[in-house]
Amino acid sequence: MNADEFVEAVRKENETALSRLGSSKSLYATTGGELEPDEVFRAAAASEHAAAETFSQWADEETDEGASDLFASIAETEADHYETVAAKVEGHEPDDVPALHDYLRGLDDTRARLGGFVGRTLASEKSKTQLTGFFTGQADPQSAQVFRDLKGDLESQLDGAVELLAERCDSDEEWEQAKDAATGAITAAYEEYTESLEAMGVNPKPVC
Repeated sequence: MNADEFVEAVRKENETALSRLGSSKSLYATTGGELEPDEVFRAAAASEHAAAETFSQWADEETDEGASDLFASIAETEADHYETVAAKVEGHEPDDVPALHDYLRGLDDTRARLGGFVGRTLASEKSKTQLTGFFTGQADPQSAQVFRDLKGDLESQLDGAVELLAERCDSDEEWEQAKDAATGAITAAYEEYTESLEAMGVNPKPVC
C-alpha cells in the first residue's frame, strides 16, 4: 500500500459514515438543533479548540521527532483557526471534548496517531463543507470564505500526515494499523452524530 491507496482505502471503508457526516443533518446534530449563526460558530470554535489541544498534546508526548514537529505545526494552525472562529462569538468557552478527539487522545503510537489524524481530517473536511454551505445560505459570504479557507488548510495537513505515514509504514500490517486508527476516528465522530440526532428524535439515516 502507498499513501494514495491508503487515503482511498480509508474513504471507501468509511463511505457511509463520511457521507452522513457530510449531510445537512451534521450541523443540526453538532448544534443540538440550534441552527443559528452564533450556535454554529460556537460549535465550530469548540471543534477547533479541541483539535489544537489534541495535537499539542501529541507533539509534547511524541518521541518521533518528525511526528512531533508535524503535530506541533498542526496544533499551531488549529489554534489560529480557533482564534479566528471564536472571534465571531462573544465569550466563547470550550464545551466537552468531542468524541472524535476523546478517541484521538487515547492513541499513543505514532502510526496510529498519523492514521487517526487522517480519519479526523477526512471527517473534518465534510464538516467544513457544511459550514461553508450554511453561511452561503445565510447570505454571509465572508463567513463562508472563512470556512473555505480553513478547509484549504486541512488539505495541506492531510498531505503532510500521509507523507510521513508512508515513511513510517514498512509492511501491510503497519498500514492496517494506521487504517484501523483512521476508521476508529471516523467511527467516533459518526457515533456521536448518530447519538445526538437520535436524542432529538431525528433519524440519522437519509430518507430515500
